[in-house]
Amino acid sequence: MTVQIARRLFNTSEYARMRQSGILQEDDRVELFDGEVRAMTPIGPLHAAIVKRLNILLTRRLAMSAIVSVQDPIQLNDHSESQPDIAILRARADYYATQHPGALDVYIVIEVADTSTDYDRDEKLPRYAEAGIAEAWLVDIDGQIIEQYTLPRHGHYLNLRRLEYGDEISSPTLPIITLPVEEILGHQGN
Repeated sequence: MTVQIARRLFNTSEYARMRQSGILQEDDRVELFDGEVRAMTPIGPLHAAIVKRLNILLTRRLAMSAIVSVQDPIQLNDHSESQPDIAILRARADYYATQHPGALDVYIVIEVADTSTDYDRDEKLPRYAEAGIAEAWLVDIDGQIIEQYTLPRHGHYLNLRRLEYGDEISSPTLPIITLPVEEILGHQGN
């Protein structure tokens, strides 16, 4: 006889109440995907450096035309709330003070990956596509490339560009963004 173990899935309101009640602490590195609270991998120094670099590069390029959100939540649907490394959001005067941005508020989502490359590519990117986020970047630290995904359809992106040192990444979603890959990854060896 097989015993079925019931799983309790959460929605984003319940997830928010877990934080408010102290069940989840502010520094807990977790995300909500498909109703499950999932632990996020720790951030190493190179990962953190690339996120900081992207924050500065994008903030300079975008000025006040969009908000560069760093490791903050975005609500993808009623059962998924992600914390991408960078999300470029539609500008809002209140900076999303009353609620987390939703998928329709996101121009571009960026994941920086060293140990989490497969998870980001196979788990997170399909959810971003399903939510209708127009563009996603995966900065693959170990592979020294940036994967740029566009044209979301039915849980996957139709277009994929792989960019390496010597290339520039240009955003079709926000044409003001054009960056040399080495500005994002750092000069080889750094």
